[in-house]
Amino acid sequence: MKEEETKVKRKIIEIDEELCDGCGLCIPSCQEGALQIVDGKARLVSESICDGLGACIGECPKGALRIVEREAEEFDEESVKKHLESHREEVLQCGCPSTLVQRIEPLEVEEVAEERKAKVVNIRNWPVQINLIPSSAPFLKGAELLVCADCVPVAYPHFHSTFMDGRVVMVGCPKFDDVDGYIEKFSEIFRSSDIKSIHTVIMEVPCCGGLPLILKRAMEKAQKKIPMKETIVDIRGRIKSRSNK
Repeated sequence: MKEEETKVKRKIIEIDEELCDGCGLCIPSCQEGALQIVDGKARLVSESICDGLGACIGECPKGALRIVEREAEEFDEESVKKHLESHREEVLQCGCPSTLVQRIEPLEVEEVAEERKAKVVNIRNWPVQINLIPSSAPFLKGAELLVCADCVPVAYPHFHSTFMDGRVVMVGCPKFDDVDGYIEKFSEIFRSSDIKSIHTVIMEVPCCGGLPLILKRAMEKAQKKIPMKETIVDIRGRIKSRSNK
């Protein structure tokens, strides 16, 4: 019979499932891997691997996370180590694909042939990094924006011909860059540049899900309503889904 875990009164994370929309922004900030997305919601994997310090709280745009004090299993660093070792692949998949070490099988012959037929479209602006583009850049005036996670052009072989035609490209990473800085920059762009539409293209990992959210918050701050559609690409370079937001 398994020995019952010792419980003590301590601080621990609490998740409001009604508020949580499963965006996954909290996942990378938990170094212990205590949070995972399960059935579209953030869940506490185990009480013993949550340190109760709340590093994840500031990443939640919905206010679904908070620290409470209650009876819970004691925090155990050894349990954290075992958890990260035994569930390494799952933990990494909740972060950025740059940390996910795996072999990706080559494309099928038919897919390679299709790739070779792809039409290359000339780039319309420079620079392309979000942080390097001035909010007052002339090419933003009346533009149709393509805002994509910086892994997408590498993962998706038809990036130029599928997404870039006629669009101003802005590329960045919502995990490693300054989210608040992004929101401020896009809100300035939306206020001053009369953006016609936005197409955001992201990878299928939770951290990428922050990019459409950033754009929505920037629109709210700028008090603008701009048509936006979203495309998700899987890590094998295939389009997984498309939607209008």
